[in-house]
Amino acid sequence: MHFKKLMESNIYDVSDTIVIVGSCLKYMQPIGFSKLEEFSDSIYELCLEETHVNMAITKIGGMIRTKKIKKIIFASVDKSPHCIQLHYIQDELRKMMDLSGIEILNYVVVDNELILVSPEVISLSKNLKELSKIQSEMNVFS
Repeated sequence: MHFKKLMESNIYDVSDTIVIVGSCLKYMQPIGFSKLEEFSDSIYELCLEETHVNMAITKIGGMIRTKKIKKIIFASVDKSPHCIQLHYIQDELRKMMDLSGIEILNYVVVDNELILVSPEVISLSKNLKELSKIQSEMNVFS
C-alpha cells in the first residue's frame, strides 16, 4: 500500500482511484481506516490544520489534470471543523473544471464504520441559513 502525504506527492504519481483522508483518521478510527484500504492502494493523507484548503484544491486539481484519476474518495473523522473541509474540496473543483468523468465519494468514519455522505448534504452543511430554516421547520435541535 502506498500511503503518502498529499502535499509532498508528485501530481503524476497517482492511480485510477485515490483516497484522500484526514491525517488523524488512521489513529482515531483504525478499523474504519483499514476499510478504506480496500478501495485503493493509493491513499493520501492531508491535515487541513496544517495546509490551507485552497492549496489542497490546487494540488488535487493538478492531479486530476493528469487524466489518470477515475475515482476520488474523501474520508474524514466526523465533527472536526478542519476535516470537514476535505468534503468541500469537490465543490470547488467542480467550479474550476469538468469532473464528469470522475466518480467522487465522501465518507465520514464513525465508530469505525464508513458513512457515505451525499454531495447535497455536504453542500447544505455550508449553508447555515438553510440549516436554520430546516431546524425551525422540523424543530429538530430544540
